[in-house]
Amino acid sequence: MLNSYLPAIVLLLLGGIVGTFFALMNGFFGPKTNRRSESKLSPYECGLPSEVQQGFRFGISFYMIAMLFIVFDIEVVMLYPIAVKLKEFGTFAVTETSIFITLLFVGFGYVWRRGALSWR
Repeated sequence: MLNSYLPAIVLLLLGGIVGTFFALMNGFFGPKTNRRSESKLSPYECGLPSEVQQGFRFGISFYMIAMLFIVFDIEVVMLYPIAVKLKEFGTFAVTETSIFITLLFVGFGYVWRRGALSWR
């Protein structure tokens, strides 16, 4: 049983050793000066200047598109196990997957017609 876990254990050990090595080398050979300035201490958010952050609000369409992306992305990931074992599942899986994809397209059409995908 240990033979089946051996590659994963070796990969974890090798990753830990390499990560520790690079962290130690950064401490030894990295820059020693601690230059702190106002621009380095100010927060940086996605390319927006720091002055705009006070009172700046994203539009609701940004959040709607983000949520729709997450929903449809997760749904597509759920189709992967069915695609891998499709021959073993037979026609039942093909029927259920077709219904599932049809419902996804109906939902996509609904949010498209409601204007959730238009960037304003």
